[in-house]
Amino acid sequence: MLCTSSFQAIHIPYATKKQLAVHVKRIASLVPDLYVADVDIALSELCKDDQKLEQILLGREFHISLGRTVPIQVHQIDSIVAMLREKLQSQRGYWIEFNKWDVFVNDDLTRTFLSLEVTGGGLQQISRQIQIVDEVYRLHGLPEFYKNPRPHISLVWALGDISDTLKTAVSDLGRSQNRPQKHIFMCKFSGIECKIGKKSFNICRDRGQ
Repeated sequence: MLCTSSFQAIHIPYATKKQLAVHVKRIASLVPDLYVADVDIALSELCKDDQKLEQILLGREFHISLGRTVPIQVHQIDSIVAMLREKLQSQRGYWIEFNKWDVFVNDDLTRTFLSLEVTGGGLQQISRQIQIVDEVYRLHGLPEFYKNPRPHISLVWALGDISDTLKTAVSDLGRSQNRPQKHIFMCKFSGIECKIGKKSFNICRDRGQ
């Protein structure tokens, strides 16, 4: 079985969707054969219809990973969930700022992702949550997260390692913007869930909700 720990329901604000759609279309014009993350639809097809592009690419829920996707034993499930709840139950609300376009490649170099990274507000809180998940994983003999976590959400992907090509396109996008932005968009922390197989376990909610 697989276990992933992630934020619940990060929604991109409506006012931001049109702006992001324009940027993604610009990227698509520079880099061929891109696909929408999770739904695996060709980006070139969506770019023909702005409404579909916004709806399918940006209208879904996004999640920030707090732990690796790892195989776990059935008998470990209750212990992992209980320990995560105990250690994460006191989480308070905070704002998450997505400040930077960046490129990530998976461990086996089979896919490259265009993502929005958290480098400002919320980074400290997310990093602490990753440390807590690591503690729980370690106690259950599971692999910890990457040494230098870079919290992000992925929008599109391509086959193989095309990181250089995508980074060039991102740089071109940055040069085309009239002025630097403090952040691309913001959303509020809502809670944490742990997905194991087909089940989702609520770990905590923002106490302000």
